[in-house]
Amino acid sequence: MKPENAGPWRINSKHDVFENPWIKVVDHNVTHPDGSPGEYGVVNFKNLAVGVLPVNGDGAVPLVGQHRFPLDRYSWELPEGGGPVDTEPLQSAKRELAEETGLSAASWAPLSAFDISNSVTDERAICFLAWDLSDGAAAPEPSEALTLKWVSYKDLLEMVMMGEITDSLTIVMTLTAHVKALRGEAPAPISGHLLAGRART
Repeated sequence: MKPENAGPWRINSKHDVFENPWIKVVDHNVTHPDGSPGEYGVVNFKNLAVGVLPVNGDGAVPLVGQHRFPLDRYSWELPEGGGPVDTEPLQSAKRELAEETGLSAASWAPLSAFDISNSVTDERAICFLAWDLSDGAAAPEPSEALTLKWVSYKDLLEMVMMGEITDSLTIVMTLTAHVKALRGEAPAPISGHLLAGRART
């Protein structure tokens, strides 16, 4: 291939190392910004990560529990998953919420967008707030053995701050929603619930 630039990096050659329906691993022969030779492996994700922070009328939030294969440990998380990059993220978020919890929401608002692990992957996450919830039947994928429990938003915030929750999407969504409420930028119908963990003065 003809050498190409990626910012201050120079890509001299690249080849696919591994590919499956979800990811592709590409190895790059590069010239570092300082001019020295190097190698850079990148994991390209074929799906966009989506997450949902659903808030019930009483301020309760659903958490989904599952054993995460890469970490070999159990994890409590807000509803999240992936959707094709050519699909509207909100549609993927609505599908994930329904599949994992059985819930649907009449009201939605953007919450956050961020890079998940930008040193080795191009994976990006887009997350939403959801409220005006209605119950339905969950339909998890065959690979998912899920447990659902409801907690107050205050307890969710405490679980994040105490390190009981380590999932990155859940941490970002929980803290971003709280800060948006503190700044007066959260949707009015749920703003009070998102302030539930605020320290009293």
